[in-house]
Amino acid sequence: MKLTVKSLKIILILVIVGFGVGIYLQDLEHRKSTAHAWKANRHNLSKFDKITEYNKKMNSSNWKVMKDSIARQMDTLMILRFRREVDSLNLSKVQSHTALLQD
Repeated sequence: MKLTVKSLKIILILVIVGFGVGIYLQDLEHRKSTAHAWKANRHNLSKFDKITEYNKKMNSSNWKVMKDSIARQMDTLMILRFRREVDSLNLSKVQSHTALLQD
């Protein structure tokens, strides 16, 4: 195959357009992720402000309430994590049984 000047120009234009489209799509995804990050940061900042405000009001009497609340939240998270793991194991068992039946 002979590469003429015309075919080289077409290849060069296609490469440049490809890079341009790739950069444009990457920029779109970057803008989306940046918007999500800003939204998450605003949410986390508001939570942090609430915690800071509560800490300013903290004394020995309400520390026990907060400590119990943290323990309950940790228990809930551990239970949810355990349930997710059990569900995952059950799903893998069902999938393996289904695969064995199909063979």
